Amino acid sequence: MVKPIKLSEANADFFDRVYQVVQLIPKGRATSYGAIAKYLGAKSGSRMVGWAMNAAHNIPDVPAQRVVNRNGMLTGKMHFETPTQMEELLLMDGISVENDQIVNWKEVFWDPLTELKID
Repeated sequence: MVKPIKLSEANADFFDRVYQVVQLIPKGRATSYGAIAKYLGAKSGSRMVGWAMNAAHNIPDVPAQRVVNRNGMLTGKMHFETPTQMEELLLMDGISVENDQIVNWKEVFWDPLTELKID
């Protein structure tokens, strides 16, 4: 059983901003903890994004499976209900996975800095 993370108001606000970005990741694409942190202006906040994703598994409209490490590795898979659930959800999104790594990571990678660019 995973213990819930205690959130301060500041953390809750950051987590909410992370969830807003994750909700924008299109089906068939994935991003990294670091890319989200950089987009939110917290360049060294990858770990905090990871904590937000660990707390998101009971939020139905946050596709946590679409956030992986910078190399496309499914490093957060142990925080899902089963060890294979993250991969199964990615497969349902149309993303191939081999040996806990997204296949064609460079093509699948969705960068919020460029994709959510304000004109």
